[in-house]
Amino acid sequence: MENVIEIKGVKKNFGEKTVLKNINLTVTKGENIVVLGKSGQGKSVMIKCIVGMILPDEGSLKVFGDEVCSMSEDTLKAMRTRIGFLFQGGALYDSMTVRENLAFALQRVLKITDENDIENRSKEVLEAVGLSEVIDKMPSDLSGGMRKRMALARTLIVKPEVILYDEPTTGLDTITSKEISQLMLEIHEKYKTSSIIITHDMQCARITGGRVMVLNEGEFIAEGTYTELENCNDEFVKLFFK
Repeated sequence: MENVIEIKGVKKNFGEKTVLKNINLTVTKGENIVVLGKSGQGKSVMIKCIVGMILPDEGSLKVFGDEVCSMSEDTLKAMRTRIGFLFQGGALYDSMTVRENLAFALQRVLKITDENDIENRSKEVLEAVGLSEVIDKMPSDLSGGMRKRMALARTLIVKPEVILYDEPTTGLDTITSKEISQLMLEIHEKYKTSSIIITHDMQCARITGGRVMVLNEGEFIAEGTYTELENCNDEFVKLFFK
């Protein structure tokens, strides 16, 4: 299988604080990986390193076969167009309608200006996330779950090969969280994306994760299927399944 992300021996310090001690991770094409860890363990730092927003102090980090730290600014921008990043807060533009949010993503990332193309792509992704009827609404008119779906649609519209999810169900009630998790799985199956899902939500981990990895004190200490880790004897891993 083709590797889309390869991380070997990555370390990252902020001042005297070591956030990533020794990160090793390979993501193959079409794979869904869930990363579990307590707050402040470097999960978000890791995915920001993947897209070159933060550079590691040591180690190798390859995306689509190329070393991120060696990329020129143009190569980095080109790499980022192939990766969707779903931020914790959704990062929608509140002054724009749903239609304008989607058009802006296409115009900025893919430089698409044809209005018919933009309209067709917008309708396709809104249908994929079950929001066809909200195209002319403002983000402030949407519920928390709808805003999350909308953010997912905006991530999808540029047809990313990899999606990085940073706490995708944070702030949602249990039922809406389950709906978003199932939607993420449907998108993975329909669009054949590779994904890294950072989450504290064990329901989300169970629904979306093919492989689940546990991060503790800057390195991965366990990996396996949800069921395998649920039956793991490691005391730290057990904390997530109580």
